[in-house]
Amino acid sequence: MTEQTPNKIAPMAPAAPAPEGFMRDGKARLVPIETIKDADLLIDDTVRKIIGYALPLETQIARFKGHTFDDVAALQALLDEQYQAKRGGEKGNVTLNSFDGLYRVTVQISDNLTFGPELQSAKLKIDECISRWSADVNPFIRTLVNEAFNVDRQGKINSAALFQLRRSKIEDPDWQLAMKALTDSIRIIGSKEYVRFYRRPSIDAAWEPILIDLASVERQ
Repeated sequence: MTEQTPNKIAPMAPAAPAPEGFMRDGKARLVPIETIKDADLLIDDTVRKIIGYALPLETQIARFKGHTFDDVAALQALLDEQYQAKRGGEKGNVTLNSFDGLYRVTVQISDNLTFGPELQSAKLKIDECISRWSADVNPFIRTLVNEAFNVDRQGKINSAALFQLRRSKIEDPDWQLAMKALTDSIRIIGSKEYVRFYRRPSIDAAWEPILIDLASVERQ
């Protein structure tokens, strides 16, 4: 007997086009159109019409995003060649403004972080400090510690609270050792690039985002 790999599901082949006068239902069964409710036919037609617009728009946005990153990278390479210097901040972040100061493009790189076993050592050392300080401990620090090590439903540590702990100005040697363990626990497992666009009507006005996110754009 051939051993099968557990939990491995073969990809489903696309269903063949339905013959004239029929439509396929959710189980790929052929159903005569004349037996389908008018409301279901109307819903199907509306969904297909909307998706007909959405699919090419998705492709267009993906192309635009790729061209944007390529254009910025080409500009960076040209500046490197001319000035032996890169425009932008650390980690490849860059801000570009139009000559008149009315348009802006920003590219940001955000690191995806995880924490190694040193984090448990940091937690033990922090607990020792909190216990030793007892009633003298700052209530804010105690709350921050609880928030930092409170694992959410997805099993994720509150990284924002952890980094806020690192910025706490506490000179206690044990606390400093805990913060070193916390820093050593940080692992960068990847990064993601973001591009954002801004405009403003005049040089004195505030920047307004140019929204491409469907959920953020108001209907016209």
